[in-house]
Order: sequence, then C-alpha cells, then structure tokens
Amino acid sequence: MPAEQPTILATSGGFKAGSRTNLEFHALVHHAVDLSGATKPKVCHVGTANGDQRSFQADLDEAARLAGWEFSHLNLFVMPPTDDIAGFLLEHDVVWVGGGSVANLLAVWDVHGVGPAMRRAWESGVVLGGVSAGSICWHAGGATDSFGPDLRVVTNGLALLPYGNGVHYDSEARRRPTIHAAVASGVLPKTYCTDDGAGLLYRGTELVEAVSERRNGGAYVVDRDGSSGIAQEETLDIRRL
Repeated sequence: MPAEQPTILATSGGFKAGSRTNLEFHALVHHAVDLSGATKPKVCHVGTANGDQRSFQADLDEAARLAGWEFSHLNLFVMPPTDDIAGFLLEHDVVWVGGGSVANLLAVWDVHGVGPAMRRAWESGVVLGGVSAGSICWHAGGATDSFGPDLRVVTNGLALLPYGNGVHYDSEARRRPTIHAAVASGVLPKTYCTDDGAGLLYRGTELVEAVSERRNGGAYVVDRDGSSGIAQEETLDIRRL
C-alpha cells in the first residue's frame, strides 16, 4: 500500500535493547511503518553501511517477528539477490537503511545502481527511512566518520532531499562544529540535524515535522546568513512519539 506522497523519515535512532531479544524496533521505525498505512507491513532492511552483517540481521529478524512484520534484507555482499533491485524494493511498504559508513554505502550503491532504484521506490510511495548513514544518504550530504575519527563531509548523497543532514548531534561533540563550518563555507546547503532518538519527516522534499522517540533531544536547522556568511542554527519544534 503506497504512501500518499513520497515520504522519508531520516533519523538518529530506531532501535532499543530488547527484553527477550537483543534488540527491538523503537518508536521511529514503528512510525515509518505507520506512515506506510500498511496493515500487514512488508519491511526491507538495507545494511550496506555495515557490510551486510548477518549476525546483526539475525537480531533484526527476531525484532521483526516480535513486531509482526514481514521482513527481508537487500544484501549487496557478496552479490545482490536479484538483477531487478527496483522491483525488489517495490515489493515492500518500507525500506529502512541501517547505520555505518555512509561513504562506503554510497560507493557500493553506485556500483549496483541502487540510487535510481531508491528514487523509483520513493516516487512510487514506498516509505524510505533510516538511521545515521541511513539518514545522510537521502540528502545532498553530511558529516561522517567514514574516513576516520576526524569528521569529513560527503557531498555525493542521493539528494532526494536537497539539503545537508547532521546526525548524532548531541552525542558526538565534533558533529555540530563540522556542520556549521560546512554550511558557512557553502560546502553543504541548508542542513537539518537530529539529536539521538530524533527524526525528520519529509513529504516530497518539504520537511513536515521533527519527531523523537525520547523525552529529551531535539532537531535543528542550520543555514548560512547571506549577509555575514555565518552559519546560524535554529531549534525546530519537535513532537514526542
């Protein structure tokens, strides 16, 4: 059941420790599923950013059984499961992209033509979501530790959303100054950022609202002041899920 408009939920969260399983899906992933409107949700996890780790996928499979969802993985290591990646994605209601190395994710996706497949799924009403690397990838770019502990900025995101993106804004001290410097210099355009546990809901390319699965933490927009060239940050209103 496709969403009424192209929908992306870009987050810095989505998982929590389980009571009888290693992890459970937190409110952000449940929100992504709710946005699809599906009564029997088919959810696809894409773990490219962490190398399609099968042990982590087993934890996700348990969490999905607990949630009552039909769950699958688009594994690109060691090879894709199909020649028709777009068709595979279109079989699902939600695609959730996991965290890890966004630089590696974008490189591998480029090799396999995943970017155009994701765009087709998005335009067809499949809800796209993800955490960390799985948030930055939908945007024009963002700050990443893909290359080492000193953050660098990637600018080759899929750009379904024409903004920059900052993740883990409250838990990693280098994130905020790196984003501010990139926006001030023009390396990144207007940039939306999330604290841990927060997410950004876009309909089409417009930000609709910020949400959080936690009681604290927020979301922000950083833009370049045209006269001074200084990056200015504003706190966004946020709804607690």
